[in-house]
Amino acid sequence: MLQSHLPLFLVLVVALGLGVFILVVSSLVGPKRPSAVKADAFECGNPPSGYARERFGVKFYLVAILFLVFDIEAVFIYPWAIVFSDSTRGAGTLSPLLVVVEMVVFVGILMIGLAYAWRKGALEWGPEHGKGLETTTAGH
Repeated sequence: MLQSHLPLFLVLVVALGLGVFILVVSSLVGPKRPSAVKADAFECGNPPSGYARERFGVKFYLVAILFLVFDIEAVFIYPWAIVFSDSTRGAGTLSPLLVVVEMVVFVGILMIGLAYAWRKGALEWGPEHGKGLETTTAGH
């Protein structure tokens, strides 16, 4: 049994050894010239502004959640397409009409969610939109 796992253990030892070796050599050989500019936070080429612990508005989280919901929906369309393809060729056990109805129901549920988010103003961006979705910032 040990012989069958020996290549795996060898790869792990080599990978760990290489990682440790690179870290040690870079800390020994690399230049060490600390400065205030290097220690400063980097924000995409812009000078840092504001307080790091400042609260984000709810809109950022709301947009992220909506993105996840509608992105995951795209993941479910691929297996449906495979099932639909099999059903149209007669390879599957489901009728093509049933498979299409399932997708219509799925997309209908997503459209209801989209309409709800749209009606609540979750898709509007700007200070004049999304009443009730704002939060206070720290210190104000």
